[in-house]
Amino acid sequence: MRRALELAAQGEALDEVPVGAVIVRNDEMIGEGFNQPITSHDPTAHAEIVALRMAALQELNYRLVGATLYVTLEPCTMCVGALVHARVARLVYGTTETKAGAVESKSRLLDSEHFNHRLEYSGGVCAADCQQQLSHFFQRRREEAKQQKVLNVKIEP
Repeated sequence: MRRALELAAQGEALDEVPVGAVIVRNDEMIGEGFNQPITSHDPTAHAEIVALRMAALQELNYRLVGATLYVTLEPCTMCVGALVHARVARLVYGTTETKAGAVESKSRLLDSEHFNHRLEYSGGVCAADCQQQLSHFFQRRREEAKQQKVLNVKIEP
């Protein structure tokens, strides 16, 4: 999870929402990524998807059987679907995503009976660090927006 936090910081440096992900199998990192939908002009470029793509290329296989994905934020619906399709064995995430989390916060997709693959999951790993990184980012963004609003106010004579 520490590496995922480092990757999230790389995304934040590009003004992306700071989420990082690492995929490990047999104690070896096979994929990693950070959020980059804005900079890559790709709405699917979430940290998890970027890491899955790297791992699949590394393994020359779209199935990542036996792999564990570590991510700083609870995955969304799209990312949960990708994890199921990739046959990832285990998901470990840092903090919950109260607006769109698809593991425990808004929906519990991994508990659904209709998926043909099950993966283990656990959350709360380094949760305080993951939450702090996200909170700091959004606090900074709100302050910047407030400053921009002040600068855009026209003074009437």
